[in-house]
Amino acid sequence: MQSASSALRRPAGWRDWNELIRDVSAGEWINPDTGRPAEVPFKTVLIEDSLRGGEADLLIRTMPAARYAVVADADTYDALGYVIARSLGDRAMTVILDHPHADEGCVSDLQQKTRGADALVAVGSGTINDLCKYATAKDGRPYSVFGTAPSMNGYTSTTASITLNDGLKTTLPAHAAKGVFLDIEVSAAAPQYLIAAGFGDSLCRSTAQVDWFFSHIMLGTHYATSPYVLQTADEEAMLARSAGLGHRDHEAIGYLHRILTLGGYGISITGMSHPGSMGEHQISHWIDSFAGDRHPGTVHGQQVGVTSVTMARLQELILASETAPRIRPTELDEAAIAARYPAAAVGYCLEASRAKAMDQARADRFNAELEARWPELRKTLLAMAVPSKVLADHIRAAGGGATAAEIGMDRGLYREALRHAKELRNRYSMLDLAADMGILEDFIAEEC
Repeated sequence: MQSASSALRRPAGWRDWNELIRDVSAGEWINPDTGRPAEVPFKTVLIEDSLRGGEADLLIRTMPAARYAVVADADTYDALGYVIARSLGDRAMTVILDHPHADEGCVSDLQQKTRGADALVAVGSGTINDLCKYATAKDGRPYSVFGTAPSMNGYTSTTASITLNDGLKTTLPAHAAKGVFLDIEVSAAAPQYLIAAGFGDSLCRSTAQVDWFFSHIMLGTHYATSPYVLQTADEEAMLARSAGLGHRDHEAIGYLHRILTLGGYGISITGMSHPGSMGEHQISHWIDSFAGDRHPGTVHGQQVGVTSVTMARLQELILASETAPRIRPTELDEAAIAARYPAAAVGYCLEASRAKAMDQARADRFNAELEARWPELRKTLLAMAVPSKVLADHIRAAGGGATAAEIGMDRGLYREALRHAKELRNRYSMLDLAADMGILEDFIAEEC
């Protein structure tokens, strides 16, 4: 069979954006952690300068179906959805969602509206993709996605971020898209805040790696190098083009899509989100879960850009000392946690907090081991880190914000998120370390 990409007409000077991505998808890339070929569930991922004219062929070859539901919102329909529906002709039914939210109610509504379709075609980014991904995972239908913005790495993720009926936002198992199609021309026309959001989502590599490796050394958490090996060359190329993102430069958009795709692959290879989701993501998730009416309407990547800069500063503060940090027993106020959260979230937050809590004996063992390991561990972590000022300068160059105020977030809300985000997951990050050291409150006061 002719490959999906061979149907495309490529202009002179065409760049192969799918190099490495194609090798990983085909099982030809060797995982440095295992010495064996890496496996990912995504077999067709295409990043192209333009996909125009090839949409129907790509879908029919990648995800054959008698009837497709083309799912979009008003903006993404105008950006690309109408082109896809028109290319499919009588095979397509169009579903335009009105200001959708990635929650269980919208998932059920989408399943009803697309009941007559054999497969779904998501046209959009975060919310549209998550809705289609989760709805089809629940009822066993395939889906593909045409991205309309380089705003997140969820195109190559098998999980979906969904708000449950009880109000708690969580990450749920879903499944892989049959095809992931990313048109640089379309993405370059996306709102600037979405381009900057994708860049912000990618900046967490350094802060997540520092947190994860620290947890690995001190607490025995599983750790893998493969996600970072995948991204190394592209991270350097993307950072060199951050200003280009601020001007919608197509080459910069291409590199951003590549690194977001490879970041998603790293998560698939390890089977866990730790490679790109530690302290910085916990802060963002806390905001999304518990801000309520105070939420400024910012998207995930905007928040992660800010929280990555914050975590980089906190990590710098801790790593600046040649003397090993010392912790004291965790101050765990279970009554305060129970009072702080909706009933549906209390048990989850208590379980996560208890799993990380240090009593006196555990703190003593932790301190002794950290003192012995600190010179070498500090050196390793500093090599992984990117200075907070560098991150902030790059995200501003890309048109995003580097502080809570710069993305329109209330200072009080952000302080609460920094203070309590560690209660949301059982992953031990430098938020936990700072709290157990007794320095988190002073950091929050200076940071905000």
